[in-house]
Amino acid sequence: MKKAKLFAGITLLSGAALTLAACGKSNSNSNEASTAAKFSSAVPTKTAKQGGTVKVAVETDTPFTGIFNDELSTSATDTEVMQYGAESLFGTDDHYVFNNKGAATIKIDQKAKTATINIKKGVKWSDGKQVTAKDYEYAYEIIANKDSKSQRYTSSLADLVGLEEYHKGQSKTISGFEMPDGENGLKAVLHFKTMRPGMNTSGNGYIWEAAAPYHYLKDVKFKDLMSSDKVRKTPLFFGPYKLQKVVRGQSTTWVPNKYYYKGKPKLNKITASVLNPNSVAQSIKSHKFDVIAVINSQWQNIKGTKDVNFIAQIPLSYSYLGFKVGKWDAKKGENVMNPKSKMNNKALRQAIGYGMNVEQVYKRYSYGLSFRVPTLIPKQFGDYFDKNIKGYTYNIKKGNEILDKAGFKKKGKYRVQPNGKPLTIRLAAMTGSSTQEPIVQNYIQQWRKEGLNVKLTTGRLIEFNSFYDKVQNDDPSVDMFLGAWSLSSEPSQNDLYGEKAPMNYSRFVTKKNNQLLTDMDSQKAFNHKYRVDKFHEWQKYMDDEAYIIPVANNYSITAVNKKLSGYSLKPSASMGNGFPNWYNVAYTK
Repeated sequence: MKKAKLFAGITLLSGAALTLAACGKSNSNSNEASTAAKFSSAVPTKTAKQGGTVKVAVETDTPFTGIFNDELSTSATDTEVMQYGAESLFGTDDHYVFNNKGAATIKIDQKAKTATINIKKGVKWSDGKQVTAKDYEYAYEIIANKDSKSQRYTSSLADLVGLEEYHKGQSKTISGFEMPDGENGLKAVLHFKTMRPGMNTSGNGYIWEAAAPYHYLKDVKFKDLMSSDKVRKTPLFFGPYKLQKVVRGQSTTWVPNKYYYKGKPKLNKITASVLNPNSVAQSIKSHKFDVIAVINSQWQNIKGTKDVNFIAQIPLSYSYLGFKVGKWDAKKGENVMNPKSKMNNKALRQAIGYGMNVEQVYKRYSYGLSFRVPTLIPKQFGDYFDKNIKGYTYNIKKGNEILDKAGFKKKGKYRVQPNGKPLTIRLAAMTGSSTQEPIVQNYIQQWRKEGLNVKLTTGRLIEFNSFYDKVQNDDPSVDMFLGAWSLSSEPSQNDLYGEKAPMNYSRFVTKKNNQLLTDMDSQKAFNHKYRVDKFHEWQKYMDDEAYIIPVANNYSITAVNKKLSGYSLKPSASMGNGFPNWYNVAYTK
């Protein structure tokens, strides 16, 4: 549903904020296959009974923000704690293609340039009110209204006729959002400027996939939405469970939504509570939780635990090293590159990439459950993934040669810039599990072997919320940063790396990149081979320019109480938010 969520690194893990991110078509390659073979993506199905409480661990070393609204939230941890109620409008098959099994159906008409959405009768908010066309339009209004401060507004969504005018305050309504049966009707027709190849796939970025309860929120001003109690404490959802209680930043308690359109779910209660990543292994062994994500560096310690099913998938995600080369211009709503910025030197960026011993790190800390990724398009995207790109393998000698050639001369222990000025590079990295500090310090040691003086921003690892605060606001104390994405299930890259993408945190903008991003989603790209070629060309370009260097991904393993049935990580069994459909989860007889 979301183009991207922020989470703390991948086994540069701040817990497992990514653990249940959606996974794609192919599960492994040969050298990963031996590990994958041990895992299934769902627990065995058994006869279910009514009742019981399920305790779920939310692994983070920092309180969750608690913005319980898809249009306003960007944190993967918030998505994780509201997964029990926050169902997407549309169902999908296992390849993320929309089907009609969800709360609403969607029909794309390429000729008419429309998407027609029909919300099913009986799909109700947890207060018993029917979900309407206006609720769907209101979600767009929240995103596009500048007062709401949503980070979800993108040039892709602005392909909807009239959304840009609404965003700029030139119009009070969204002209391309048609409600043939009125606001209380169940039908919406979206009119687009251009049709895109990925529109029938979830996560395409052009079609929003959630609704917001207009009748409940309409009297809250847009500027007050994010902080309002109706979003933070008593939100409404149309998923299987409703929020009963929230302990701010610490836990959420869910009870059945008696109005759920598929029927009443089986469990009496679900509690999701924050757990420090350092306590995970102990909590798995002592069965403190019924559902708990495994931290891969602790696998050896817990793999023999009795009475749990270990299930896994490779999520659509990766950790990466990004270089700051510009700033976000809020007035224009675009990234502006600074050609004179310290990190705007391709040789320097490439050398830093060759200085990372990623494979050694994961061999040592993750028992083969994490692995280096060569390119920014994950293998799960099938032929869009360019298997010929090798990425930045560890090669200190090559790094040193590149720096010498580019004029970064050594003065004593460290190199100076080609203009003779001293070179200190400040790296921002997040706190996480106990292996996070040694991993980051190890990279700093490797870069020293290339004569690069890399220091941590603030002198230490930074807590998740503060880290993204610095990165999003282009804090001058950040030259490069170790971040991570949980990706959308449609491979378009526009919302991550486009000129107008707020999440393009490196702030790099080039003519060539703009062109390739446009080509990938163009009319010509309805031709599959053309689109694949453009994806490959973009990956080669990004690999060479190295504004973003992909680092790693991992098997995301979950320990589930053996007494539970119906817990599955397959996309078709999801609520469209990358999490299992909790309606199916129950204790067994």
